Amino acid sequence: MTPADNGISMSKRWLIAVLLSFSIAINLVDRQIFNNLGPTLRENLHWSATQFSWIAAAFQVGMMVGQVPAGMFLDSAGTRAGLAALLVLWSALGAAHALAATLVAFIFIRFCMGVAQCGNYGAGIKAIAGLFPAETRSSAGGIFNAGAQMGSVIAPPLVVYLAHTAGMKMTFVLPAAFGLIWLIPWLAVYPGKQQSQAASGQKAGAAIPFAKLLANRKVVGLFLVRCCTGPLTTFYWTWLPQYLKLERHMPSVLFAYIPFLAGALGNVLGGLISDRLVRVCGSVDKARKIGFAGAFLLSALSAAVPLAGTVPVALGLISLVLFGNQWAAATYIATVGDTFPAHVAGRVNGLAGFGDSSAALVAVLATGIVVDHFSYTPVFIAAGTLPLLAMASVYFVLRKIEPEPIAV
Repeated sequence: MTPADNGISMSKRWLIAVLLSFSIAINLVDRQIFNNLGPTLRENLHWSATQFSWIAAAFQVGMMVGQVPAGMFLDSAGTRAGLAALLVLWSALGAAHALAATLVAFIFIRFCMGVAQCGNYGAGIKAIAGLFPAETRSSAGGIFNAGAQMGSVIAPPLVVYLAHTAGMKMTFVLPAAFGLIWLIPWLAVYPGKQQSQAASGQKAGAAIPFAKLLANRKVVGLFLVRCCTGPLTTFYWTWLPQYLKLERHMPSVLFAYIPFLAGALGNVLGGLISDRLVRVCGSVDKARKIGFAGAFLLSALSAAVPLAGTVPVALGLISLVLFGNQWAAATYIATVGDTFPAHVAGRVNGLAGFGDSSAALVAVLATGIVVDHFSYTPVFIAAGTLPLLAMASVYFVLRKIEPEPIAV
């Protein structure tokens, strides 16, 4: 399960991790433009919170139905070509938002956007599983996934600036070009399919039936972890700008970047902590479980957000939550590689991602309904409960974190 040194230096592998981080930052900027324009779109087009949740749910449906096909596509086409194709597609769809003017049009485009974007996460996990050993895998995963939070950091000020200088339509169009620029170094640096397989020490493995994967306890454990962590991430990405502006009465969504910056730090520092624990404990299993426990306990602070008396305190709590949530994400990315080799990582993560997107879909729809009829308080309490369920999934379903014979 340890990647072999077949023609790809460690410096090049770290460069690939950085490029993957940029890819998911671009992914999140393109995705978050709509969410950050949400308050303005709701006002201009007279949408209720429930109607906005329909559009958000359409994106999650796209993410859900696209997960398994994306995993199969990446395992077949390889990470280099597969991720490049997906990025071109979602960039075109991001620009297409400028053409939408009705609720139905936004629902359709957001659905397609979800289908196109869902494979980015799986591509990163697949690459890291094949290129990095256990002692550095969580750090590489943290660098990769930090891009998602950095995209969320960049999106609010970028949206405010572009909306005021170029108009709402161009706010959708201009960032779509970033992905096309990213393709140049990506295609130049990432190895071809045969070399990347050699670097991971794996052959182009025989297809493993989905029924066998679905029956595997470790696949089920990873599936449940994603079911309990993904909705929390999606909740903050989708609803934080509106919560701060409409519930906490902040005049601008600009400061929504602060918790996402904390999330980016959670990825990097959490990844470093988890890898350091591997060296200290001498056991991948113990190290990952300690990392998961610390991360999930911080994430559970979501339940305390409604009790915050001031905006700074609320932002501080949310920042701790996202630090923990993204520490858990970095540990999860490493755990996929700890248990499954690269040639099946796309399918394994596709199945887990299906659980993530399914649970996030329910959470997005429920949030709109609960906010319209009650308040954000029940939503934050639920968000604080999910990390505890994720911890139970690690300890009682996934159990020992070690290479799984099913995929060898």
